[in-house]
Amino acid sequence: MTQALALAGLSSGYDEAVVLRDITLTVAPGEILAVLGKNGMGKSTLLKSIMGFLPKLAGSVALEGQDITRLPPPRIARMGIAYVPQEKALFQDLTVAENLRLALPGRARLEVALDHVARSFPFLRDRLAQRAGTLSGGEQKMLLMARALSVDARVLLVDEISEGLQPSVITRLAGVLAQQRSAAGRAILLIEQNLGFALEIADRYAVLDRGEIVDTGPAAGAAARIAHHLSV
Repeated sequence: MTQALALAGLSSGYDEAVVLRDITLTVAPGEILAVLGKNGMGKSTLLKSIMGFLPKLAGSVALEGQDITRLPPPRIARMGIAYVPQEKALFQDLTVAENLRLALPGRARLEVALDHVARSFPFLRDRLAQRAGTLSGGEQKMLLMARALSVDARVLLVDEISEGLQPSVITRLAGVLAQQRSAAGRAILLIEQNLGFALEIADRYAVLDRGEIVDTGPAAGAAARIAHHLSV
């Protein structure tokens, strides 16, 4: 089976500083892979490297068997990878509708996208004219997720979506990600520090430590093993 996303020997970083070293990972269609690790271990760098925001110093990245290693971020996005960054990367002075529209090629697609994302985030239909900056922190995270889902990507990269959120919002987002995996068949690469949230929905895990993968395996029953890695 062709993997939705495949990294082979990927190394990356900032200028002369190498942050990631020889990362080899795969994510299958309809699978959630949780990448776990403490702060400063390279988790966010991994997603930025996949998206082309940071230079790849070695190795390769493939989307459904197609090499995307040297492609620029807009081309990677158009090919079918959506990115939910850790930062609240919204245009705060634009409305909810305008933030969604920026991810889409035309007005007609906005209505189709709204029908799609409103199943997961029904409150958005009532907030289309509201400025994004006036939404609560949890609502802004849900808008970020909705924007990524609106483009119907085959691979979803999600960076620390649960950070700073109340439990009810985390539960909602967990349900949305699980639904996207099972019903839409999306491959999801989930970066997380919230171990309980990640393992609740992930099929497999990988632990990133100082820029290297130090452990991988099935998510079921792995909480104690991963907690040990994160405590040392």
